[in-house]
Amino acid sequence: MATGRDPLAGKLPVTLITGFLGSGKTTLISKLVRHPDMNRVAVVINEIGEIGIDHDLVTMSSENISLLANGCICCTVRTDLQETLRELFNQRRAGLMADFDRVIVETTGMADPAPVVQTMVSDTLLEAQFRLDGVVTLVDAVNGAHLLEHQPEAGKQVALADRILITKGDLASPQQIGDLEATLHAINRQADIRHVLMGEIAPSELTGLGMGSARATDATLRFLGEKLDAAAGEGERYLGARTTRHDPRIGTLSLRFDTPFTWDAFSAALQLLTNLRGPDMLRVKGIVNVEGKPVVVQGVQHIFHPPVTLDRWPSEDRGTRLVFITRGIPAASIRSLFDAVGAIASAD
Repeated sequence: MATGRDPLAGKLPVTLITGFLGSGKTTLISKLVRHPDMNRVAVVINEIGEIGIDHDLVTMSSENISLLANGCICCTVRTDLQETLRELFNQRRAGLMADFDRVIVETTGMADPAPVVQTMVSDTLLEAQFRLDGVVTLVDAVNGAHLLEHQPEAGKQVALADRILITKGDLASPQQIGDLEATLHAINRQADIRHVLMGEIAPSELTGLGMGSARATDATLRFLGEKLDAAAGEGERYLGARTTRHDPRIGTLSLRFDTPFTWDAFSAALQLLTNLRGPDMLRVKGIVNVEGKPVVVQGVQHIFHPPVTLDRWPSEDRGTRLVFITRGIPAASIRSLFDAVGAIASAD
């Protein structure tokens, strides 16, 4: 549990853009790289030909890295993402390419984003230079509900999202859109849902989703999913409203504890849970009261980011608040485990 120096300062933020086949990623990326505000952004894509970059937009190109006329850097994944990100960072540090201050990564349409997130955390060389800023998932308004019912990977893409973009809303009925929004909220009630037509979006809507500093601000509360107008201690208002409908395979559970934990007790409970059901722990996020100090934890399946101790509590609420998005794990089992750990930790 790191303290002292801000462990997030100076790291390059990385946004992952995911979504099932036909969700509109190619359209969004092709519009994005032409946006004037992309002049200090590196975009990593799977195949540069797929996004239709006009020849006159490219001012300089190497074997797999192109500098566009607006200063945006397009990079094609040739082997794996780890090698591509290392090459980008090394060329930036050596002054061999235009400087950039953030990275946007497009994943393939069938891809489970969990391994990409885990790579960002578990690769020590990448973790030292980059930080995951967030996951943005595109969902087709026409076919999204069907995909979520029949394609498990589509559900995981939504479960891991920090922001969900509903596309092709002009082709769907109000009833379809309303039903889709309800399903998305049932799977992942923390994610912010927005609508995008024809890929038109400002780069700022894809960034600033994660924690960029150990200094507590309103952005910390937004990252944790808390409503900024929610007073402390208002029961189920913390970390979002109560979920009343569920995808049968994926569910959300919010837990709250008012008694502080020791780090050993909390991490032991989390380790036991991930050892037993790691693949079904799709995402965990929250703030933990560790002997009075606010510690932010977040993880995907069995891989967890290094915990971040904030410089102060971001609000008057000093309680531990955790959100679990899981697949097939009874909510009562998770609650019982942490209740037992809390009871043991507080016993004399």
